[in-house]
Amino acid sequence: MPDADLNLLTALDALLSEGNVAKAAERMGLSESAMSRTLARLREATGDQLLVRAGRGMVPTPHALALRERVRDLVQDSHAVLQPADAAMDPRTLQRLFTIRANDGFIEAFAHVLVARVAKEAPGVRLRFAPKPDKDVRPLREGLIDLDVGVLSDSAGPEVRVQALYRDRFVAAVREGHPLLAEAAITPERYAACDHVITSRHGRKEGPADVALAAMGLKRNVAVTVPSFGSALSIAAATDLVALIPASYFERLRAQSTLRSFPLPMPTDRITISQMWHPRMDRDPAHRWLRGMVLELCRNLTGDEGPPAR
Repeated sequence: MPDADLNLLTALDALLSEGNVAKAAERMGLSESAMSRTLARLREATGDQLLVRAGRGMVPTPHALALRERVRDLVQDSHAVLQPADAAMDPRTLQRLFTIRANDGFIEAFAHVLVARVAKEAPGVRLRFAPKPDKDVRPLREGLIDLDVGVLSDSAGPEVRVQALYRDRFVAAVREGHPLLAEAAITPERYAACDHVITSRHGRKEGPADVALAAMGLKRNVAVTVPSFGSALSIAAATDLVALIPASYFERLRAQSTLRSFPLPMPTDRITISQMWHPRMDRDPAHRWLRGMVLELCRNLTGDEGPPAR
């Protein structure tokens, strides 16, 4: 195909990834009408509709689904070819969208600092924080996200690159004037006797705190389960329920005046927060710049060097 416009591959990748003309246009820095014209050209070139209307949205055709992974790999390979891994990269001229998947604890504690730093050093870079409903590594493999931040999952494939950012621990949070604070000593027995609110994306009621309590012959009552740390703290601030929160999240909370935290009265393992990426992005200069910035900010803010990288 000597007359093929290879620039269409990047547009096709954006359309198949976003499944939406307006979002693909934003990703490409084009107007919606220009992206609609590009979609028309792609339909003509491929002989397929690619995206078709379904209610208020659009869905890919079977041919588009078959093309999606091939197109993504082609685009990423072409970027690697046209931008040598060892070439100098000036963040001030970088035009790119990075998608970072993280839970609300990380976003609340660190995102505002990262956003400010990126705006200063690379004004052409846009950040998109995606929710973290699970630890599935497929979005990394498929190029839907650039970085995955959180606790390493046992199901992560051996090809996933992992770099420890910092170590965290869980603390308990209660409202000012909570009965637990009436006495200086917060024992495991007094802690377990309270009702608790915990955070779980999948509704699980047991975690490391319960394992530690069980080893002491104790069991806590989980009265409420919510999907975010912010919701857990809102409930704890208005009730006598005890919340279990990452220390890094609570320490950077803007409304600590109504809440108090204290170390858990039983031993629990610290958790390691890491950033994960697909190996195809290892030597990409822009991706390396982003990883370096995330690492530097997290370690500066926590004062923790973390365990050795995997």
